[in-house]
Amino acid sequence: MTELQTQELYTDVLELLDIFNEFNPIHDDGNYVLEAVKPTIIEMIDYIVKSADEAAALKDWLDKTDFWTAPASTRFHGNFKGGLSLHTLKVIQQALIFTKPLIDNFITSPGAKNYEITAQDIFISALCHDFCKTNFYGVEYRNTKDITGNWVKQPFYKTKNESRNLGHGNESVLMMLEIMPSYIHKRYVLEAVSRHMGFSDLSESEKYNYSNFLSNPLVLLLQLADQTASQWFNT
Repeated sequence: MTELQTQELYTDVLELLDIFNEFNPIHDDGNYVLEAVKPTIIEMIDYIVKSADEAAALKDWLDKTDFWTAPASTRFHGNFKGGLSLHTLKVIQQALIFTKPLIDNFITSPGAKNYEITAQDIFISALCHDFCKTNFYGVEYRNTKDITGNWVKQPFYKTKNESRNLGHGNESVLMMLEIMPSYIHKRYVLEAVSRHMGFSDLSESEKYNYSNFLSNPLVLLLQLADQTASQWFNT
């Protein structure tokens, strides 16, 4: 990365963080405003996605799926209506916060010349990393007793009976490419989304060359953002 590319990256990152702070969807005390999640993400898309056609396709896809209402999981972080979009936005924020310290260090390494990462790349990788969870959970009901001892139907989320043979990260890559085909030419973004779960989403054969992906700073950035969003902030 050149000095100019690095400065452009940092400028756009600050602009995206300003958008986040303007809407203030997730507060420092852990509270959040679900109604503010969608306008924050849409404003970010309008600012950072350079192709008007791909920006429109992305927003259309988000509205046609259950991205805005789906949970992020059935039992862990974000296991409630809207949890997926909330978790995604927190991952975006974390990725943006970690960008400067990570890239400042990375550009001093010998491999820095092999990457030209933009703020759009960081935003898209974070936005798309869990796309595979759209239309993936269904609502079912179980009989439970309420505080008065009466039996009531309690809703809960359950994974639909579908096979995701490509793996968690790779399914998200496929969806991202269907929406934004230009990213077929950005392998480092595909790698980041594909490997954002580290070893936990790999077959035995894939684990042998996993270390090769760690030369890609976007892989490490997205993993860090995803893990801190869920483990530090339970979002």
